[in-house]
Amino acid sequence: MTALASSTRTEVPTTRRRPVAAVAGVLGGLVLAVLWSFEFVDHVIGDNVANSVLGTDAKQTAIAGSAAGVVFAFVSGFAGTFTACNIAVFGALPDVAECSAAPRRGRLAAALAPLGWLALGLVSVAAVYGFLAVLVGSRLPQLSTDTVGDGLPVRLVQASVVFGVIGLAFAWLGLAALGLLPDPFAGRPVARLVTLGALVGGFLVGRPYPLFHKLLEQAVDSHNPFYGALVLVLQSLGNVLIMAVLALLLVLGTRGAFQRWLSRPGRAALLVGVSLLALGAFLVFYWDVRLPAMFGYGWFPTMPWNA
Repeated sequence: MTALASSTRTEVPTTRRRPVAAVAGVLGGLVLAVLWSFEFVDHVIGDNVANSVLGTDAKQTAIAGSAAGVVFAFVSGFAGTFTACNIAVFGALPDVAECSAAPRRGRLAAALAPLGWLALGLVSVAAVYGFLAVLVGSRLPQLSTDTVGDGLPVRLVQASVVFGVIGLAFAWLGLAALGLLPDPFAGRPVARLVTLGALVGGFLVGRPYPLFHKLLEQAVDSHNPFYGALVLVLQSLGNVLIMAVLALLLVLGTRGAFQRWLSRPGRAALLVGVSLLALGAFLVFYWDVRLPAMFGYGWFPTMPWNA
C-alpha cells in the first residue's frame, strides 16, 4: 500500500482536531440550509440550463415519446447539477487521488475506478426505483397532489422522510471518517464507495425537482418499468457528471499537487469527514426543520430571498 493510500484509508485527524472538525461540518450544513434558495437552484439555474440545451421550454414542452424522454432524462439531470447532494463526490476524492501511485499511462483508469464503484451504487438504486415507480404508478406519494395538515404536500412528506434518513447516514459516515464513530466500512473501501453512490441515488426517491417530477410522470405513463429504470439511471448520471469531471481534473490536472496536499496524515479523512457531515447536517436541517417550518410546524430562520 502506498503512503497516500495509507493516509487516505487509515489515518484520522488528531484527537484535538476531531471535535472542531465535527462542529465545523455541522455548522457548515446549518448555514447552507439557511442560505439555500431552491428557487435560484431549481428555476434560475436548472430551468435555464435545461432550456438552453434542449432549445425549448423544458417545463412546458411535452416529452414526445421514449427517445425524447431519454434525452430529457440526461439533460434534466445535468441541469440539476448544482444540488447539495453532489458534495458526496468529495467522499471519493481520496480514492481517486490514489491514481498517483499508478504508472502514468494507467492513471486515468486508476482514477476512474473509484468513480465507477460510486456510479455502480448510484445506478443500482436509480434503476430499481425507476422500475418500481412505474409498477406502483400514480399511487406513488412522490406523484401525489394531495396535502396533509396545514397544506403540506404528500410528495414533500416523502421527501422529508427520505432526505432525513439519507442525511443521518451521511452524518454517520462523516463522523466515522473523523474517528468519532465506528466505521462500518473500515478496510472495505469499495463497499464504502458503492454505499456513497447508493445514497446519492436515493435522492431520486424524494426529489421534488420539477423537471424530475415531469420525467417521473412520463415514465409512469409509459407503463414500461424498464424504460422507467433507464431514464432514472440517465437522470442520476447526468446529475453527477460535472462533479465527476471536476474530481478527475483536480486529481489529474494538478501535476500531483493535490495528491501531495492530501497525503499529509489525517488530511484526507478531514476532507471526507467534514464534507459528508456538512451534507448530512444540511439535509436534516433543510428537509426536517426548515421544510416543516414553511408550513407552520416549528421555526427556522428565513432569508429575504426565500421569504
